[in-house]
Amino acid sequence: MDESTFVALAERELERVEYALEGCGAELDVEVQPGGVLEVSFDDDSKLVINRHVAAQEIWLAARSGGFHFRLKDGLWVDTRGGEELYIVLSRVVSDQGGRAVTVAPAP
Repeated sequence: MDESTFVALAERELERVEYALEGCGAELDVEVQPGGVLEVSFDDDSKLVINRHVAAQEIWLAARSGGFHFRLKDGLWVDTRGGEELYIVLSRVVSDQGGRAVTVAPAP
């Protein structure tokens, strides 16, 4: 896919992620940074960073538990190593860093 198509798709997904995080019930703060970056802060001062990586055409997630790269496959953003969908991984890492189980899910 060309760069402008990727950027548009990634930006739309990052917006969905932002709203999903804000609505998941975890104690967190989401800040939108320039250049397609979401910075998520928790009460214990830990952070998640979610960003688009244009050259690789991926969405990257940096968490306390490690780094994840998601590539668009059949309409879903899928981890290039573990094969898990973006929101499954987000639910796990937000639950881990937030200290209680939550489900991060996009609006229908």
